[in-house]
Parts: sequence; structure tokens; C-alpha cells
Amino acid sequence: MVNDSPAAVLPKEYLAFRLGKEEYGIDILRVQEIRGYEATTKLANVPPFIKGLTNLRGAIVPIVDLRIKFNLGEATYDQLTVVIILNIGSRVVGIVVDSVSDVMQLTSEQIKPAPAMGAVLDTEFLIGLATLEDRLLILMDIEKLMVSPDMGLSDMSVM
Repeated sequence: MVNDSPAAVLPKEYLAFRLGKEEYGIDILRVQEIRGYEATTKLANVPPFIKGLTNLRGAIVPIVDLRIKFNLGEATYDQLTVVIILNIGSRVVGIVVDSVSDVMQLTSEQIKPAPAMGAVLDTEFLIGLATLEDRLLILMDIEKLMVSPDMGLSDMSVM
């Protein structure tokens, strides 16, 4: 008997991006667009990883720098730095990343669970790890991360 379950057969697409030396992936269905990094309007009394707000065709969008959020060293902004605009539920939010590489199709067989690291690494926002030839892609549950209480985005009345 053949398993015709669409979830087991159909690959899912992930947008691959870099933060420092690591490569991450997020569900492409959450991505609205990719833009070059532009200065934001700063807000008072927000965590350092919230860079500020930007006006995106009339919508006020909070911008989060994931390098700062994940303590991945000094955030530098150059011509490769991009903002990935995400649709998370009914909200639009942008994430700053070092660069975007490509879109990958992954099947469930290619995704391995993230190893338990105890208090050293919080794997709550990870879907798993995917290996493709010599690449290791860290797959993030970007929606779960963006709506988590420590992001502080749910309290922003401008969203």
C-alpha cells in the first residue's frame, strides 16, 4: 500500500538567510517581500533588538534585528543587509538579516530535530536542522518567535 499523504510527499519551501556565519531558514509562506536595509524611526523604551519603525506603503512596520536578538555579535549594515518583511497572522513585521541566499525545497525526511542543549541554547523557536550537501540550515519557527512575549511586539499599538 502506498502512502499518498501530501504532507509526507510534498516539499516545503524555506527562504535561506545568513546571520553571521550561520545559515537559517524560514517558511517562505510567511515572507511578503525582501527589501534593502534603510534607517528606521527609533522608539524610546524598547529592547535594543527592535531597531524602530518604518513606513511601508502606508503601513507602520516594526523592524527587528535578529543578530542583536540572538546575541550574534556587533550588527553591521552594508549593501548586503536586507529586511525580510513578514506576514505573521494579521501583523506585518520586518527582520534585519545579513543577507538572503536562496529558496530551498525541503521534505520532512531532510529535516532533523534540533538537539536538546539544555539551558545553553533555547530551541523553542527551532523547527529543526536540515543538511544539504555541505550546508547546515537552522530552520526557525518565525511566527512563534515573533509572537513570543520576550519580543514585546504584541504590546506595540502601532502594529
